[in-house]
Amino acid sequence: MATEALKSGDGLLDTLLMKLRARDVITPAEEAVLADSVDGLTHVPQDKVLVKAGVTLSHSTLLVEGFACRYKDLADGQRQIMEIHVPGDFIDLHGFLLNRLEHNLGSLTPVKLASVPHDRLRLITERHPHLARLLWFSTLLDAAIHRERILSVGRRSALARIAHLLCELNLRLEVVGQAHGGRYMLPLTQSDIADATGLTAVHVNRMLKQLRDQQLLTFRGGEVVIEEWDRLQRVAEFSSGYLYLERRPR
Repeated sequence: MATEALKSGDGLLDTLLMKLRARDVITPAEEAVLADSVDGLTHVPQDKVLVKAGVTLSHSTLLVEGFACRYKDLADGQRQIMEIHVPGDFIDLHGFLLNRLEHNLGSLTPVKLASVPHDRLRLITERHPHLARLLWFSTLLDAAIHRERILSVGRRSALARIAHLLCELNLRLEVVGQAHGGRYMLPLTQSDIADATGLTAVHVNRMLKQLRDQQLLTFRGGEVVIEEWDRLQRVAEFSSGYLYLERRPR
């Protein structure tokens, strides 16, 4: 892991602010508070454990660049991904109050992380109630995404599971300026997609071919291109309500 010094104006909060501003107003003063709370930046390679289950935490981590995941695994190495994290996500904000996590967090690609000490988060909760509510909202959004993932793995067909995940990522990346017109970079393996959908990599490959043959989307060379958004949503039974994209006072 490589750590670098903070630089003013380096844009490390840009995606977080875009995510929050999609739901509410962030004042310049609140933006300054968030900027002052960041203590360091770290670069971590692909396929590394970022937060290990059971370890006592003293800071929370903001994903600045790359993709990470929240997962649990079994003794035989099987992994279930509960959420794929995109830039702008606090990947372990829950740990601020829990003090430890019962699951792991890992890097799916090389990632850039910003560290926010818990004592600074505590000051935010004591002195900046609106900002505290927005951070609380972020943890509630994670829970809503988890519930939708449980529904997918438990009840949706294999085709619908993959379609739903790719619909969700399209909107979440669009919010932070990393998806445009149904096109976005997703440098994940089919095994990663399998772990997030409760399928095998072979089954994922077949379902992606089916989506391509139906001219709904292509996933090639680490890029997703959605050809028919409305039809893809119908296949997935996708509704964006659980992402709470409306802007309103929190």
